[in-house]
Amino acid sequence: MFQISSSILEACVIAVLHKGDAYGYTLTQNVRQRIGISESTLYPVLRRLEKEGHLITYEEKQSGRLRRYYRLTESGMLEYEKNKQKWAEYCQRIESILYDNNQDQKEEKNETL
Repeated sequence: MFQISSSILEACVIAVLHKGDAYGYTLTQNVRQRIGISESTLYPVLRRLEKEGHLITYEEKQSGRLRRYYRLTESGMLEYEKNKQKWAEYCQRIESILYDNNQDQKEEKNETL
């Protein structure tokens, strides 16, 4: 498994919240199940995104307990769209390296022509 950068974690959290508000535990489990990181890794990401203005928190009582929910702000929605574009470009570049083993040979042929 590849190591996940904080930027990718932020993009994952924003993508989950793009689908709707989420309770902290549910949100962390959703991300954790897909990319196998610890729960404690995501809470600093949530705080950072809140500090940057990409999400807000609110509390609701459920079964007698106060739960913290996360919601994307307008800035977070814009960040989601930017992240999708950046990810598509990033994947395209990585795939061109991983799957196009002859890239160097093609460039050498073009230089000699």
